[in-house]
Parts: sequence; structure tokens; C-alpha cells
Amino acid sequence: MAGASVGDVPAVEFSDVEISYGKFVAVRDFSLSIEKGSFVTLLGPSGCGKTTLLRAVAGLVGIAKGQIAIGGRRIDDVPIYKRNIGLVFQNYALFPHKSVFDNVAFGLKYRNVPKVEIATRVARALEMVRLPGSERKLPSQLSGGQQQRIALARAIVFEPEVLLLDEPLSALDANMREDMRVEIKKIQKQTGITAIFVTHDQEEALSMSDRIVVMNAGTAEQVGSPAEVYDRPATTFVADFLGKANMLAGTVASVRAQGGTVTLETGQTVEVETDRRIAPGDKVTVVVRPQKLLVNLPGLPNRLTGQVISTSYLGGRIIYEVDIGGGVTIRANAAVAGDFAKEGETIAVGFDPAGCVLL
Repeated sequence: MAGASVGDVPAVEFSDVEISYGKFVAVRDFSLSIEKGSFVTLLGPSGCGKTTLLRAVAGLVGIAKGQIAIGGRRIDDVPIYKRNIGLVFQNYALFPHKSVFDNVAFGLKYRNVPKVEIATRVARALEMVRLPGSERKLPSQLSGGQQQRIALARAIVFEPEVLLLDEPLSALDANMREDMRVEIKKIQKQTGITAIFVTHDQEEALSMSDRIVVMNAGTAEQVGSPAEVYDRPATTFVADFLGKANMLAGTVASVRAQGGTVTLETGQTVEVETDRRIAPGDKVTVVVRPQKLLVNLPGLPNRLTGQVISTSYLGGRIIYEVDIGGGVTIRANAAVAGDFAKEGETIAVGFDPAGCVLL
């Protein structure tokens, strides 16, 4: 961009990228600018193109159209070994016959870094991942979480421009995943490395990212902060994929400043607030997160009554599945306060007009 300073150059930039496997187009018209030092997650279901994009940055797949740049330098035709990129895979990809030291030092030796400096850098990287003193161990002597830490140390030890993480936590158990989320984010911020993280796990994306790119069928459905994509989904796909939102179809009955009244297909009416342009007769979808639904409280706004189909007790919270008529079931995630409603009982749920999104 003419007149831009060095600080304005994106760490990674995709411009109208298309990637094909034969006649199958895996990614189409994909453009994205990633700021230096940020943590960006490509989130979506299997087959949406997120891993394909990551592999394209790494140089493992070619692109049919468009271009990819790192630090303002186009890399489409740059060989893999000349891209200053760190990679962390789902399966760790450690050399089983090499020690921890040799695994972490591999990239440094390949770059002809002096031996004394290699030892210093490896020790520093192992300190970062909280595994100092493990240099002589073999991968087989480490737990899954420890192996993933070694894979991370190997990826950051040579100070790459970009760190690529391809579902690195999916092979770990739930508790280990949570610990590693915190570790990866902390190390990324500590080093200032730009990170691109691929996952299909919404919780991982929401808890770790500066920005989330929600992908579907090879395109970006929405790009924004975790709060933006969760609280203000741009499409029904984003609303459903991120947290299984309640989506209530209806028709705009009347309009007022910053909102209006919607008659749901079930026959009930609700008040909504929105900055979208709406007119009476418009077909709309009212999107409400389960956490935004209030249960059995006096003075409920947008009160909907229905029969409890099922309950799931989760300690401090309970998930209600409620049939509100017309074949429509909604989910409420409510705090447990004393006795809670049982299956077959009638309850009232409601939501604030500002607590929904209109699509």
C-alpha cells in the first residue's frame, strides 16, 4: 500500500486465494490480513478449508489463484525451506530416535547456527515450555502433553516470523488441553510471534484468539474478535456453529427506532433491538444464545412458555430443552437456583430485547 510505514505491513496477508484439488475447489476468494504479533484462529467444521490454508502458508500445497505474503513479501513460489515458519502438528511429528535436545535443535542445525548458540537457544526454549533439564530424554519417555510442549519448543526456537498450529491439542485429554491452551497463548504473547491456529473446537477458538475466522465451504463466513463472532453472528451458520444458538423464524410485525416486534412462526411475539434495517413483512431469524435465556423469573421480557423435554445437570448450571410449540425446541443454559424444573413440567423462558441478534 502506497505511503504505508513498515509497521503497517501485515504479518500475513491472503489476497483472493483459491486452492483446488483437481476439479474440487477447497478454498475460494479468500482474503485476510493478519496483524503482527496477533493470534488468529481459523475455525470451522471438517472440510471447510482451514487446514488447506495453513498448509498453503507452510508451502505444503500450492495455490491456484491469488497470493500469500509474509511481512509484505510474496511467498507463493518460495520453497518450504526458505520460509521462516514454525509448525506444530496434531501428532507432534517428533523424531522418536532423537533426544529432546536434538529434536528442538533440528531447525537450528539446519540453519547452521553455531553450537554454543544452539545450546543456549534450546535451553531457553525448554524453559519457556516448562521442561528444563529434559534435553537427554527420548520422546517415548514423555507424556503426550510433554511431547506437545517439545514440538512447540522446536517450532519457536529459531524465532520464526509465523507460527502455524494445526489442531495441536486434539490428541490430548480434556484437562491437558485446557493447560496447553494457557501455555500456548502465554508463550505466543511472550515471544510476540504471529500465530495462525486451526481448530474445529469452538471453546479453544473463543478462549485463545485475538481474532477468529469462521470458515464454511472454503470461504470466510465472518471475521472478528471472539466476542463479535459469538455475540453478533453475521450468518445463521456462524450462529449455529458457535455455541448452538436458538434460531427462531418469524416475520417483522412492526418497526420502531432501533428495533421492532417479530411474530414467531409459533405464533408468539417478541420485542427485538437491532441496528439492521427492517420493515413490516420481512422474514427474519431471531438468534438467542442459550446463556441469554432466563428461566422462571418474574417479569420475564419476551416470555415464552413450553414443556421441558430434557434436562442436563452440569453442577452450577442446568441445560433445559424446552418445546415452545409448533415443533420448535429451544435450549436454555441457566444457573441452578434451588429446585429445578423436571421433564414434563411447564416453564417460562425469556430474553431481553437487546440479548438477541436479528438475521
